[in-house]
Amino acid sequence: MVKKKPKKRKKSTKNWRNFWRLGMDEFNTQYFDVSQNGDLVVKEGHYQYNIMDIVRKYGTSTEVFFPYILENRVRDLMEFFNAYIKILNYKGKFFYHYVMKSNQNRDFVLTAIAEGANIEVSSANELFLVKRMLEQDKFNRKLRVTCNGPKTNQYISLIEELRDKGLIVIPIIENAEELEKLKKFRGEVGVRVNLDVKVDSHWDKKYNHFGFDEVELLKIGKIRNLSMLHYHISTQNEKIEGFIKPLKRAFPLYAKLKETNPNLDTINFGGGMAVPYEKRKKLLSVKNLVSQMIKTAKKESERLGIKHPNLVCEWGSYFTAPSQISIFKVLGEKHIAKKADTKWYFIDGSFICNLTDTWSVVRRKWHFTSANHLNTKRLQKVWLAGSTCDADDRYTASGNYVLLPKLTEDISDLYVVAFDTGSYQYTLSNNHCLLSKPAMIVCQNGEIKLSRKRQTADDLGKIFGWNGDHK
Repeated sequence: MVKKKPKKRKKSTKNWRNFWRLGMDEFNTQYFDVSQNGDLVVKEGHYQYNIMDIVRKYGTSTEVFFPYILENRVRDLMEFFNAYIKILNYKGKFFYHYVMKSNQNRDFVLTAIAEGANIEVSSANELFLVKRMLEQDKFNRKLRVTCNGPKTNQYISLIEELRDKGLIVIPIIENAEELEKLKKFRGEVGVRVNLDVKVDSHWDKKYNHFGFDEVELLKIGKIRNLSMLHYHISTQNEKIEGFIKPLKRAFPLYAKLKETNPNLDTINFGGGMAVPYEKRKKLLSVKNLVSQMIKTAKKESERLGIKHPNLVCEWGSYFTAPSQISIFKVLGEKHIAKKADTKWYFIDGSFICNLTDTWSVVRRKWHFTSANHLNTKRLQKVWLAGSTCDADDRYTASGNYVLLPKLTEDISDLYVVAFDTGSYQYTLSNNHCLLSKPAMIVCQNGEIKLSRKRQTADDLGKIFGWNGDHK
């Protein structure tokens, strides 16, 4: 009697989830999963959003924002800091400031504020949005605003106006000209220092034009209403030492400044927290980082004989990037003559227009999956080509490849998902070749809503002066 060969089991959804690096806290994909029929789904408690349902209703190219992901990340960080402040008997307070330049979309900003975030702005126009929120009673007067960036007369005028309305607005002085302009400002001010310290990160500039040099700052002496010492070292900092080293460097400077500025009570350590864009290696533990920072701040304070300072964090991408994905349709494929095992997949979006950070040192690599057919065993190594006429509008994973489902007779409708696109991409985006900016969808509390329409040809024409009245 011939024994029948046992049937091979299909990979479970758990196996497919692991294969595509989904459902993993260390990669910021803990809310993502694969449905029984191979679609990408995003979970909010017991709610579940099927990405293909969104595609079928709203089309592509589309950005999808999940406010609860941003909420959870803000809440977790604040709870970590407050917990270790209590455990370690640290006497200073912690304040998180949402970085508006990371994503100025109303849905993002109001979500962060709702979780107790304060605000950091980098321009007069961003501060104008804060003014608009204040006028609309979107937040209470306890919200604090730090103001970075060059202080134009318009910017300073707006800072003074909001301060007179009772808001805590703290301009960060970066040079001698700003020091002179703000010498009569009646509110709190901060000062930025260019710390003489290097860390292993993506900040590779030999010369830094931000802030005062350490020696230069100490020579200034008393600064009216100085309450905050601010520094920013790097971006995409993947090691705990990259945060601890500059903090240790800042403390002696803080102590010296406090001798002539007794109201100084806060150290703002800026941004720089890394995001695991590639999903290939674990980054530092935020919980461990927070613990080490509080321990370091306490130890340095007591060594120098000073009161424990308040601590301010201005992380941007760490919160906004993982809370949004971008979806594109695969329009077709093409063989690559000198790379037989890899094909071009053409998408209905653009790396030049929609994912401009593709070329940056910091975020030149993305994590991709498909929105459908995630349970197929037939996979293809691909390079992705955008829809503009430029040869550089492509993504090749630095010469490597992206693995996606293979286009076959059964799989002709394929949609590509780029993860971690919630930070900077929309403000850096453009309309090269007059391509439309994507629609934006918001998923919250089991509901799906259209927050921003995809640009139409008429919308684009108006931007460039084609108002319909030209003959």
